[in-house]
Amino acid sequence: MLHGRTEPGVGYGQRLREEIAAPGTTPLIGVYDMYSASIAAGHYHGMFVSGFGFAASYYGLPDIGFIAWPDMVAFVERLRGAFSGHHLLVDIDDGYVDAEVACHVVRRLERIGASGVILEDQKRPRRCGHADGKQVLPLDEYLEKLNQVLANRTDLVVVARTDATEEEDILRRAEALADTDADVVLVDGVRSEEWIRRIRKVVGGKPLLFNQIAGGKSPRLSLSELAELGVDVAIYSTPCLFAAHHAMDEALAGLKVADGRLPAPAGGSRPIGVRESTELLERNIARPLLREAVRA
Repeated sequence: MLHGRTEPGVGYGQRLREEIAAPGTTPLIGVYDMYSASIAAGHYHGMFVSGFGFAASYYGLPDIGFIAWPDMVAFVERLRGAFSGHHLLVDIDDGYVDAEVACHVVRRLERIGASGVILEDQKRPRRCGHADGKQVLPLDEYLEKLNQVLANRTDLVVVARTDATEEEDILRRAEALADTDADVVLVDGVRSEEWIRRIRKVVGGKPLLFNQIAGGKSPRLSLSELAELGVDVAIYSTPCLFAAHHAMDEALAGLKVADGRLPAPAGGSRPIGVRESTELLERNIARPLLREAVRA
């Protein structure tokens, strides 16, 4: 595996494609802002730009279609500037409604160095993939949009996603998506290991992606378990977001109880203060400088 090293002449999409093709299940960690990405970069070599997390962080709104594509593109550009060696898979929802917009966004994301995108078949009003009330486009309509996107990428990995909920429709759509030139297939909201096996069977040799989200509809599975089920990629949409939610809530509740006095570091824990935070963020300056030094 490449593990974040840039090789001359190899595009970001091809690097991710090779990682997916390697043995095991490739993990991509959901990030929602530059700070969460800075922490994730120290633990994993791949990031997933989560629509759920971005809608929450950037707008303070649920993931039901509020994201504007220029905001997402600008965020990915900042990520790529700081994390030149990491895989970046980007959630573009339904391509922001129109096929023409979806193609424009894909071209923009490829130019700024995204590794791949996920394009779903939901119709508006859209929902989080693990929420109730999802509706999907007619399959022919989605396939037309998907094929236009595929024709407009050169290197970018494209994940074809279905949000179908009816059993027969899930398998029909998964098989149809596998028959396209998409690199990977995602059926979101899979409810059991048995259903992963059934989907794996109908998509044949096409790589399969599994979405893990706390409190979602899918079972909690390890990377080893996913690999045994034939899953090639696992995205973890919200561990950073939900951990931050919990930690901030606890910290502010404790501050209130202590009448505003900052707590002393707990015994045995690693304190996070000005120095630790600054050191983390300084790495985002050092990475691009190191890259330029290597080129020189």
